[in-house]
Amino acid sequence: MRIAYSVETVRNAERELMARLPEGTLMQRAAHGLAVACAGLLGDLRGRVYGARVVVLVGSGDNGGDALYAGARLARRGAGVVAVLLAPGRAHAGGLAALLRAGGRVADDASGVPASGVPAGADLVLDGITGIGGHGGLRADAARVARAARESGAVVVAVDLPSGVEADSGEVAGEAVRADVTVTFGTYKPGLLIDPAREHAGAVRLVDIGLGPRLPAVPEFEALQHADVARLLPVPTAESDKYRRGVVGIVAGSARYPGAAVLAVAGALHGGAGAVRYVGPGSGAVIARFPEALVHEGPPSKAGRVQAWAVGPGLGEGADADGGHGVAEVLASDVPVLVDADGLRLLDAATVRSRTAPTLLTPHAGEAAALLGVPREEVESSRLTAVRELASRFGATVLLKGSTTLIAAPDKDVPVRVNPTGTSWLATAGSGDILSGLSASLLAAGLAPRDAASVGAYMHGLSARLASRGAPISALDVAGSLPEAWRNVRG
Repeated sequence: MRIAYSVETVRNAERELMARLPEGTLMQRAAHGLAVACAGLLGDLRGRVYGARVVVLVGSGDNGGDALYAGARLARRGAGVVAVLLAPGRAHAGGLAALLRAGGRVADDASGVPASGVPAGADLVLDGITGIGGHGGLRADAARVARAARESGAVVVAVDLPSGVEADSGEVAGEAVRADVTVTFGTYKPGLLIDPAREHAGAVRLVDIGLGPRLPAVPEFEALQHADVARLLPVPTAESDKYRRGVVGIVAGSARYPGAAVLAVAGALHGGAGAVRYVGPGSGAVIARFPEALVHEGPPSKAGRVQAWAVGPGLGEGADADGGHGVAEVLASDVPVLVDADGLRLLDAATVRSRTAPTLLTPHAGEAAALLGVPREEVESSRLTAVRELASRFGATVLLKGSTTLIAAPDKDVPVRVNPTGTSWLATAGSGDILSGLSASLLAAGLAPRDAASVGAYMHGLSARLASRGAPISALDVAGSLPEAWRNVRG
């Protein structure tokens, strides 16, 4: 499992560790790991470090020091290293001295460095402009250099975090460095996992500098990996039957959107449910595609016993009059309920909070914005704030879909989960309906809402990757690849 901690937590751990070490040890550990990573990249790029051209962008903080010391190590291996000082009077003195002793140099008017600050022909640019304590976008001079680095064709390596992004929230308030690789120290930071900042980070490499024992046992953020998901996936035993494996109820679809019913049922059937009970006007379409489904015209309370419900996909604009009764009945049940799509429009926070059984909400950014009464752009730029506020307001687990899918529990002390799987080809009609059925099937199998949402999002994204392999896919392709994703995780 990948875990991440806030800036305050990381700073506290660093202070505690530095108090037990000789001065400068922590920075030297970071610089060593950074230099090793850069040497590896240069080796891949040109076969060796000797003769490589490296530009170090240096701000006034410790990240600038890390970058300078790493530059010194590369210079000692024969790289030509030029430091561009964005705050000349406040650059890390020890790091600057080390670079100069190793044969590196500082850019000045006589060095042939263009106004952009990035010499032509650079192989690698180290971004040490700002660190995890930075806030807001880059200032004009730093932004100009960051753009030049991106346009230079060099490999851009961010030190700990791309300069200009918010470490704690993943927000990008202005211009920021776009890195090909980020070398981070001690632990992941939230901004490396959460969009839009995640897109600026590129490939992330973690360097151990000894913080682990001084970080809290419970992280602030988690990202599941294969082994974590494998432990959570329900597997039937020899004594299992379809009822013991979990029966999931689906209230979805309408005369206008019968496909949503088919897709939600597809997600549930491929998601491990022992049986699926479908309730709604799409019975004909569902049976035509999935004869194993159990269909009922409704209401949900008359459809038979289920271990979890999914409600909302494709109910349409008439949901207030028709599907609204189904939403209310499902919410009145004593089993876990997943609410998605049109069902979210009918939610009342007090009703959801009063439920004795768990509730899982799965909005996309537009639906989340409507629930919160804010513009969609605000949700997209502040995804972490939005998912936490929704979970608190409704007293429910919330899965916020998007380029970064986030899962938050109503208890603010429980780590927010960040889903690491997916592909841009997943942005296709009906893919959210598959996720609804899949996650509801995991609820029916007995997983807690946070685990059902996390595993559902993980398998959904992995299935899309396997189905796509770089090509367009449909929602049903995602459902059809779920068995392969299951084998991939379990195997």
